[in-house]
Amino acid sequence: MGLHADHGHSGSQPSGSAAAQTAVEFAQQAEKLSYQTTQNNEHPDAVAVEAQFITAQDPVIVTADGNRLPTVPLEQAHKLNILRDELNGDISNQAIDEVESLTTVAKNGPKPYANGKAAHKSDGSLQRSMPPTNTHPLFPPLPLYGPPSILRDIQCWTFRFTSFFLSAAFLGVIVLGALFTSIPTVCYKIWQRMTFQNPDLRRPFYKEELRRQNLRKEQGQSWKRRKSQDGITLDQESAQVDEGFVPTEGGPDPVICDVGYYARRVGLDIEEFQVQTEDGFIIDLWHVYDPREYTKLNDEERVYRGPELFTGDTRKRLKDPNQKRKFPVLLMHGLLQSSGAYCVNDDDSLAFYLCKAGYDVWLGNNRCGFEPKHALLDYSDPRMWCWNIRQMGVFDLSALVSRVLFETGFEKTGLICHSQGTTQTFVALAKEQRPELGEKLTVFCALAPAAYAGPLIGKMYFKFMRVISPDLFRVMFGVHAFIPIMMTMHSILPAGLYGWLGYKVFSFLFDWTDLRWDRGLRDRMFQFAPVYVSSESMRWWLGRECFAKHKCILSTKEEWHNEEREDGTDGPLAETASQLREHHKKPKGTTAWYNEQVCPFALWVAGNDSLVDGKKLLRRFERGREPNVKVVHSKVLPEYEHLDVIWAMDAVDQIFREIREVLWKTCNVRDKCRIPKGCENVAAWIPEDAEADGEGDEQSSSDST
Repeated sequence: MGLHADHGHSGSQPSGSAAAQTAVEFAQQAEKLSYQTTQNNEHPDAVAVEAQFITAQDPVIVTADGNRLPTVPLEQAHKLNILRDELNGDISNQAIDEVESLTTVAKNGPKPYANGKAAHKSDGSLQRSMPPTNTHPLFPPLPLYGPPSILRDIQCWTFRFTSFFLSAAFLGVIVLGALFTSIPTVCYKIWQRMTFQNPDLRRPFYKEELRRQNLRKEQGQSWKRRKSQDGITLDQESAQVDEGFVPTEGGPDPVICDVGYYARRVGLDIEEFQVQTEDGFIIDLWHVYDPREYTKLNDEERVYRGPELFTGDTRKRLKDPNQKRKFPVLLMHGLLQSSGAYCVNDDDSLAFYLCKAGYDVWLGNNRCGFEPKHALLDYSDPRMWCWNIRQMGVFDLSALVSRVLFETGFEKTGLICHSQGTTQTFVALAKEQRPELGEKLTVFCALAPAAYAGPLIGKMYFKFMRVISPDLFRVMFGVHAFIPIMMTMHSILPAGLYGWLGYKVFSFLFDWTDLRWDRGLRDRMFQFAPVYVSSESMRWWLGRECFAKHKCILSTKEEWHNEEREDGTDGPLAETASQLREHHKKPKGTTAWYNEQVCPFALWVAGNDSLVDGKKLLRRFERGREPNVKVVHSKVLPEYEHLDVIWAMDAVDQIFREIREVLWKTCNVRDKCRIPKGCENVAAWIPEDAEADGEGDEQSSSDST
């Protein structure tokens, strides 16, 4: 089916026969992209009426009732808009040629992507922008799933059937591998015990672990006594706890998946907000607050507000308008986790630490999470799972930032991310994605930044996922959630067994240990993982086309290898004279990922991390590959592994205090905010270019005198 070619001159109404043909084509295209089939005028509100371009490469479908459906291939979205405009007489020859070009690209494959330049034309509006005729090789088009039909349902159930058994078998192999490789360690520990040696003495924080374990026992016993006695008043109890934060939960830890419970154990609390993304997903946002000075909002105020972002509206909720506010900070989690990972170490949890220091802490969660939700779609619909890391950055992160700004009334917020959270932020801030988001952030704090792959990507089980074709990947892992049996096991296994098994499996897969963690809290740490993620998302990470192939999130393997050779850092290869000349012809900034809208960065790199290579990212910044990125802080922790940056027992001293200070020195409204505890002497950060401008002004004034 092609577009009607006899559309007359630009802006004219089509003739009668042409209009009829266009109407038929529009109806057929709308049917393909609708929420439900519209035969016999059923579900008229579900019909697709427009493709709205959130970015030049991210069109979402708007239905007749104003709801949103997830992104679709560019040529399909643009074709819908062209036909609609042709019916309305608002169409040009150029637009027709553009959509025909897109259709050709869809059939023959994308054109080469040159230096990240998305060739597209725009009239100044994202919604009306013409999508590019090529796509980045790291972000190939997602599959198109139409409305429910007998054929589609048969295909989906076939995938669910095959993937249930094959993915369960894959998981079984991983579990057996984890258990088998644990045998030598178990035997060694048994031998040490039999010879009256303590294998735990080699742990770097063993004495501190014992102290904390005894302290938790004492606090549990004290809680039981307090519950059985009526004589201890709140004032008396508050004198016994840290800085007036009175716990409202206590006793032995039941090890449950409830961030609110663990917040109440340290004298704080959590309220949950629902946030709608621009493509219709409903995601969770948790607000950590001090109940002594903040009153929880009612349920109606915490529901999702619609898909429109950054409207400029704010919620006025301060009891005392003269009181200085806490500066907001949003935390984002890593792969297969939720933001509960920031709440598992009692007072040494990053979320609770920052809240007690004087920040307004918000915990963001990506789409699907513990409970997949969408304004229209349900679990069984494959469109519910048709997304990868780019949608998580462009849609999820933007929606969460927008809601935090609405609730707090600030123009900007701080952002802290770990692992995959850093990836979606790096992607979202890129100049081809959603660079304007950088203007809503004061600083981006990246913990274990995941931009380049570490050596772990070459392990056998990851190689297997890279070798199989995309079609075989879908047969094995489906087109819905990735290995959903993991979530089923989470719900039925006892917390202790699940925590132990979860640690063994993830340790086997990602090559980390609990050497620097408080082992007494390890079962709690794994209660907030895994969560639901899409198979398409895992295919982006591990499949043959994207990250696992290029080992980078925004540069192809050829591009970053060339950069490494030019910089003399690609193994034994050094720059030759010809490479030097080429280097001078092509400035380093020409391959930059970011433009001038990007926010400042702060990075904490785990030096013993085999999952990602943070040092390579630091080199990119140090060697001028990103002239627009201002790195306000960077630190390499040589002994740290991937999860140590949030769970290590010394993370407060090594990382969290520095994060607290970086957030404050980059704050753009210091005069309107409370000074966080410990930041009284932290000076405001001044960009180097601002300092240079100031020195130039002083020099000019001295010259004039």
